[in-house]
Amino acid sequence: MKENKTGTETVFDHPTKLASLIDYQEGSVVSRTIVDKEAGTVTLFAFDEGQGLSEHTAPFDALVYSLDGEVEVTISGSSAQLKTGEMVVMPANKPHALKATKRFKMLLIMIRS
Repeated sequence: MKENKTGTETVFDHPTKLASLIDYQEGSVVSRTIVDKEAGTVTLFAFDEGQGLSEHTAPFDALVYSLDGEVEVTISGSSAQLKTGEMVVMPANKPHALKATKRFKMLLIMIRS
């Protein structure tokens, strides 16, 4: 796979399967930044089963797109299961958390402006 490094981000100048760009790690959450710009970020995550991100808030909307597996997403106390091929937007300044009910990969897109 040909990747061109430009600072902290990687440019893929050919069709690339997102889920193949990150691997699961036992008992861990793994992340990989694809784009890191002033206007926003694009980050891949891989969660082992049972792993997650504890409740927090972010100052910007964040779109989560499920690439593989299943995760429980909680936003402002309301929970839903997100499965492969589904997405959800976590609104700015609303408390949210994620917990993988099965191994789970996601693409996180955060727009800062």
